[in-house]
Amino acid sequence: MRRTLSLVSPNGLRLLGNKTATRSTLSSPTLYICSRCTRSASTKASPSKSFASTLLLPKTKFKLWPDYSARESSLAKRTNEELYASQSNTEQPVFLFHDGPPYANGALHMGHALNKILKDIINRFQVLKGNRVNYVPGWDCHGLPIESKTLELLKAAPNTLPAAEVRKHAEKFARKQVKSQMTEFQRLSIMTSWEDHKTYRTIDRNYELRQLRLLQEMVRKKLIHRRHKPVFWSPSSVSALAEAEVQYVDDHASRSAYIAFPVQELSDSLAPIQELVKSEEEVCLLIWTTTPWTIPANMAIAVNVNMTYSVVRHHDQASATSRLLIIATELLESVESVFGPLEVIGQTEGSSLVGLQYTNKAFGHSKFPLRVLPSTHVTSFSGTGLVHMAPAHGAEDYDTFRQLGHSTSELLSPVDDWGKYTSQIITLTRDEEHGKRLLGKEVLNEGNSEVLLVLKETGMLLAQHSYKHRYPYDSRTNKPMIIRATSQWFADVGAIKQQALDALSDVTFHPASARVRLEAFVRERSEWCISRQRVWGSPIPSLHDVRTGEAVLTAESMDHIVSILEQKGPAYWWTGPVEDFVPPSLQSSGREFKKGTDTIDVWFDSGSSWTMLDSLLESDTTVGETPLRASSPGPASHPPIRVRRADVCLEGSDQHRGWFQSLLLTAVAATPEGETPVAPFKNLISHGFVLDESGRKMSKSVGNIISPATILFGGKDQKKEPAYGVDVLRLWAAGVDYTKDVSVGPTSLAQVAEHVRKLRNTARFMLGNLGDHMRTASSSGITKDDLSLIDRYVLHELYTLEKRCLEAYQNFNMHIAVQSPTTFSNSILSALYFDITKDVLYTEPVHSQSRRGVTFVLEKTLEVYTTILAPILPQLAEEIHERGLAVGSEVDSVFTGGWKGVDECWNDAVVASEMTVLLQVRDRVMQLLETARRDGRIRSALEAVVLIEPTGASVSGDTEALLQSRSSELKSLFIVSDVNIVNGGPSVSPASAAAWEYQSDHHGIKIIVRPSPQHKCPRCWQYTAPKEDTLCGRCEDVVKAS
Repeated sequence: MRRTLSLVSPNGLRLLGNKTATRSTLSSPTLYICSRCTRSASTKASPSKSFASTLLLPKTKFKLWPDYSARESSLAKRTNEELYASQSNTEQPVFLFHDGPPYANGALHMGHALNKILKDIINRFQVLKGNRVNYVPGWDCHGLPIESKTLELLKAAPNTLPAAEVRKHAEKFARKQVKSQMTEFQRLSIMTSWEDHKTYRTIDRNYELRQLRLLQEMVRKKLIHRRHKPVFWSPSSVSALAEAEVQYVDDHASRSAYIAFPVQELSDSLAPIQELVKSEEEVCLLIWTTTPWTIPANMAIAVNVNMTYSVVRHHDQASATSRLLIIATELLESVESVFGPLEVIGQTEGSSLVGLQYTNKAFGHSKFPLRVLPSTHVTSFSGTGLVHMAPAHGAEDYDTFRQLGHSTSELLSPVDDWGKYTSQIITLTRDEEHGKRLLGKEVLNEGNSEVLLVLKETGMLLAQHSYKHRYPYDSRTNKPMIIRATSQWFADVGAIKQQALDALSDVTFHPASARVRLEAFVRERSEWCISRQRVWGSPIPSLHDVRTGEAVLTAESMDHIVSILEQKGPAYWWTGPVEDFVPPSLQSSGREFKKGTDTIDVWFDSGSSWTMLDSLLESDTTVGETPLRASSPGPASHPPIRVRRADVCLEGSDQHRGWFQSLLLTAVAATPEGETPVAPFKNLISHGFVLDESGRKMSKSVGNIISPATILFGGKDQKKEPAYGVDVLRLWAAGVDYTKDVSVGPTSLAQVAEHVRKLRNTARFMLGNLGDHMRTASSSGITKDDLSLIDRYVLHELYTLEKRCLEAYQNFNMHIAVQSPTTFSNSILSALYFDITKDVLYTEPVHSQSRRGVTFVLEKTLEVYTTILAPILPQLAEEIHERGLAVGSEVDSVFTGGWKGVDECWNDAVVASEMTVLLQVRDRVMQLLETARRDGRIRSALEAVVLIEPTGASVSGDTEALLQSRSSELKSLFIVSDVNIVNGGPSVSPASAAAWEYQSDHHGIKIIVRPSPQHKCPRCWQYTAPKEDTLCGRCEDVVKAS
């Protein structure tokens, strides 16, 4: 049986007495010794018992699986808050990591953990590289979810309580959530300061004031305006939403309908058609819509002047009547699939239809006649080629109306904030009873169904069916939205769009494909609806003329209002009298004003966080303590806005539509005239979503949620959900390819836990062999000539490992920094070097050159190994440093010691080439030894010797020379008792003299494995002793010297 130290065996530990190592026993103070000493202790008569004290066996207090609660309490503060504070006080170059604020509502989920841990890994690497990290955690505290939760706790409906009261309770709730999440974040081992004045919240006084000054600057540049136009409206949130707050559901089912609008009178160009019209036949414009509920707001029908239209006769079998329908010729086949065969009686161009007047028999108004309008947004992809236009409920309809010069001041929209028909619907129905049936009904539910009934009763509905399509949903409530015209505040994104795109030119994206995604979203923007009809948010401080409804929001009015709020706090807007906010220029106007009640979009809220970056580097006490001043004319103390660029921003991929975009747009908008806009970030990193092991979204209803807290502390059933501790959670986050969606579950967590155990096991071997009693033989002054080939090979591979991991961290490829040391540990250390060097470490004299060489390699390896692990597993790295590397060192932390590189002198291609050849020979030897073991010839490779004999011209001269030159090292490399190289003469002993042998050819080299002719040494277990129960020559010398 191969000699193996149970303490460090890659296959796990073996307790004294052959007990099985379990997780509970691994945490106990049990002494672990090598199997050699176990056998000696259990055989009383064995002479080897007296030699155990002469062996240099590993000894360390570093456990294979620690008591995490005890370890984390001692190391957490040192490696997190204290480390952040100490590095913050240096004069090193600043690395500014800007934290996107998570929403302050609810417990942390795995997405939070992935996000914060990735950020922390980047920051810790920067500390190791000698930079001063500036990382201020923040929270997004405004918005509907908190307002809704507050109203739920108050047992109140929306708009039933004074705004000030709701805001007071909402703030209390938000700050409580921040405290709760902060505690959870601290458990993830995040290096930062968690003091209130070292973190930020979007509800902080100075944060809100800086945001208002930013808004003032955009007002001054005429980038903010008020308009009555259709916007995304969420009945479930009772507010307008921006595009970034909308998510699309691909399989939303709508009730679509084909509806006929009778033409009042055909134009002269359609006179030939008139001759074909039968008595009592109507000529109708046929439209198809997925929103029948908007038919009461119809104000026109659009056609494409470049398309050809057919006039067809449709026979209604149920009523035994017929009518003529006008349909786009290209869409006839599609329409016939619904109606059956249609009789084509004529054709006309779309231009001839423009100006036709038509009638809405179910719904009507007398403001102006209904006409056919030209529009380029009409296509032949679907429908009928004629589009029902409700400018109050469609952006394209609205734009067409404006472009054609039609008034948009009196758009028809009989729908309220809750998505229900208002009393206006009664005035829009030709039959008052129809209007009463619709009053108060939700347009997305029974209101839509009732409209279809009215259309059927009036003979306008020709067909209806369910239609699945892509439809906008409120991303927060996951409920469908509508488009509805309301008066809102808009930011003119179109005016700065190109500047924003140009500002991205020097930004590095990771993954690179994210650039296309963000640029596409920016290109699609024209206007940004920044107002919300909620009370829990930062105010848009507009004044409104009570008589005319005119809104006042100017640079002057804002400067006056914000100056007051700087004195009395932003909350004063909601409690102070309106007279305090009227600017001097309007105070004598005789006009009566009221305060606006709209609040700012939460994406504008969080997107203005870049405004505090400059002050982060100026203040040592409070985050963003100096309110931002706009560069508009006003008090001379107002410095211009400056965009400080963060080195890195990292968030989920959904933030290309959200925070990334709002950061960019607000920063570009605020750039002073004459200056080239820059993005407020240099590197933009995005990660995917966290799914379960089956690739499904985590959901309470499915029951597949895994929380960070469960991973850290375990679940109710500790057998099914064990407490893994912070190392497993962090290694999982680092090890996944975060640029894609990632998965987590019981199987993957168990694998990561085993991974952590192996990492600790590797460190434990090195620490055990670098104990204080072994450091008396200094490894200083070691040169290449003092090292064996395998020593130099490990250092060469260590050099390669360090450079690969350094590049991985620099390029934010953390999973490579996990995979690389794992591969190195498994293939170079555990499976090769540790096995080979145990003999030297345990049996050689402490001052021997060979042992000093091995400990030199172990020290260098442990140093680099710990450095590479430190950003990912800081507590583990600090524990290794504390147990071993800190002994006799002035460096108090692995992080203050900096990144440990490997000297270029150990990058040795010659050594790598030689070892490649020798390892191939070793593989063949191992195969033969395994065959002998399987046949019962040996239990340990040490029972065998190896003969190597070049057999012909096919063997390379370089290979033969290499074997000769490294012959003294082959015995250790193969872990056998002897290796002999036969040079053309007879073997050491003829085959007939050996009890058995196994042979193999390898590129012209004959490899023979035979039993050793000598006896087992009771100290080193090699079969090199001249007689039974006697020491080999080497061990005899060591024992005598000791």
